[in-house]
Amino acid sequence: MTSWQASGYALALAFAGMTALAFAMDRHHEQLTGERDIPLRRSRLLRLLGSLLLAAAVLPSVGGWGATVGVVAWLGWISAGALVAVLWIAAAPRWAARAAAALAPLALLGLWWA
Repeated sequence: MTSWQASGYALALAFAGMTALAFAMDRHHEQLTGERDIPLRRSRLLRLLGSLLLAAAVLPSVGGWGATVGVVAWLGWISAGALVAVLWIAAAPRWAARAAAALAPLALLGLWWA
């Protein structure tokens, strides 16, 4: 796997993970669905999914740069994913949710393929 591929996969997974964590919060869930309160089960599911996606983002980072630099790159990609999620949710929350829902399986499929 090239470093460009690793960067793309890590950023996609970090963005999807941060978006899932954001939509697990009442405020952002209301932006997305219009519902005032988020059901507890959905909130827990989104938190679990977001955490798993953030953890999965370490795989392309370590695969692309090795263990030492890969962990540092992973932290950087998590920060970049958070920034992209914040900007996109502020501008268009439904498009952010759609993009995260599309990018996560594509990145996981790309990781599996590589």
